[in-house]
Amino acid sequence: MELFGIPVFDDDFYKMSVRFLINFIFLTAVIRYSYFRFSQKTEYLFTFYLVGTVVFFLCFTLKKYELDLGLALGLFAIFGILRYRTDPIKVKEMTYLFVVIGISIINALSNKKMSYIEIISTNTAVFLLAYYLDRNWSINKSQTVSKDIVIHSLEHIRPEQHEHLKQELEEKLGFEILKFDIGQIDFQKQTAKIKIRYKK
Repeated sequence: MELFGIPVFDDDFYKMSVRFLINFIFLTAVIRYSYFRFSQKTEYLFTFYLVGTVVFFLCFTLKKYELDLGLALGLFAIFGILRYRTDPIKVKEMTYLFVVIGISIINALSNKKMSYIEIISTNTAVFLLAYYLDRNWSINKSQTVSKDIVIHSLEHIRPEQHEHLKQELEEKLGFEILKFDIGQIDFQKQTAKIKIRYKK
């Protein structure tokens, strides 16, 4: 049955529904149980869900025209470099945006040569990798603290004296320093700013 030359119903509706369900489940897994769980930021949840949904339906619709690989990668690149000029996105949020777009494109553009088991396995692998890396990064970050200090001597500021400087700072501060970076140096005042990182 057609209306103005356009089919009222197509069997692809079932395929689209199943693919969208898979896409939504894994978007929720990545956004809610990986990104939000470790960042506790809510301002990007709206963006991630809508971008993932729109990209999925856009790619699934354009798939009717049998896009070649070049055009598909072009779409991926266009969405991947998306920026909000009034609100710069940090690297972590941009990475998750890239993951959301990638998952949506995979779920929308995969053809008959890719089984549902392969699609689900691909989505699962992306989610588990994001979860594992974000979890370990968040745990390591939460266990360390950074602090800026100013030293009033440039005696051990040279690279070959850094180990001696580290030991001297640990003796004065009373805790083990994991890493330190030397910042601004004032030769007139004989001072240097140092950012140290240590365990809580």
